[in-house]
Amino acid sequence: MEKQIQKWSDLEAKKWKSEQLIKRSYKDEVVTKIQSLEDRFIVSKYGKLDYDQQSYALYIIKSKDFNKTKPNILITGGVHGYETSGVHGALKFMSEKAQEYEKHFNFICVPCISPWGYETINRWNPDAIDPNRNFTRDSKAQECSKIYNTLQSLDLNFLAHFDLHETTDTDNTVFRPDLEKRDGIKQDLWEIPDGFYLVADTYREENEFQDAIINSVEKITHIAPTDDAGKIIGVKPTTRATINYDVKDLKLCAGLTDAKYVTTTEVYPDSPKVTDEECNLAQVAAVTGGLDFLLGQL
Repeated sequence: MEKQIQKWSDLEAKKWKSEQLIKRSYKDEVVTKIQSLEDRFIVSKYGKLDYDQQSYALYIIKSKDFNKTKPNILITGGVHGYETSGVHGALKFMSEKAQEYEKHFNFICVPCISPWGYETINRWNPDAIDPNRNFTRDSKAQECSKIYNTLQSLDLNFLAHFDLHETTDTDNTVFRPDLEKRDGIKQDLWEIPDGFYLVADTYREENEFQDAIINSVEKITHIAPTDDAGKIIGVKPTTRATINYDVKDLKLCAGLTDAKYVTTTEVYPDSPKVTDEECNLAQVAAVTGGLDFLLGQL
């Protein structure tokens, strides 16, 4: 008989939290870059996170020339703080590429949803909650409820949402083992894809849109093949290097809006074939590839 896994007690959860150390600075590495965009965009705070003695301001970046006749584009990053290129790819797009597209689109960018996770290079928040399963109005994760309610208050219809993520080797070595211990439920490990892939919404596949993103990113970094079972992280692709999740049912960030076009990028930063900068560029290429496709649909 398989040995039953004991679910974490409150004591073990507190022990886990005490072991999480600050490894980098949200203020120095992220906030300074956000503030450097103030001359070109509207940069504002949409709230703050308070955890014990730590407080983090949350920032949203908007197009200055916001025109109701133009489609709205949402870009999010840093849902999982350890997925570095999601944060810096979003900022790089806003800094270097957004203005090329602003005559066609309005942009809303939330580059770092989970600042504590960024500083501790963590998937979870300090309460050992994965934000990317908790995007609701009254979420037990502050990170999720604050952006959920902020977007609701904007009362905007979005044409597209790009949610920028990474899949790292630590998913298997750290985060899934911790999940198993936290919940007392056996977690299967899957083969980490060696390359870039996408997660689309089961009910908003838009395969041509996803393919356009893959084709754009392929110019920067390699695309993930399927494993021996023909799957990517346990799911059969619906189109090239694209798998589907029911993002609203799972309460993922990609389900925050009713945008027709929605995608979650997954960069692979642990490959010896890529640099950190190439990972950031891959995120930018994902957004520009998707936007170029949308321009052809307008």
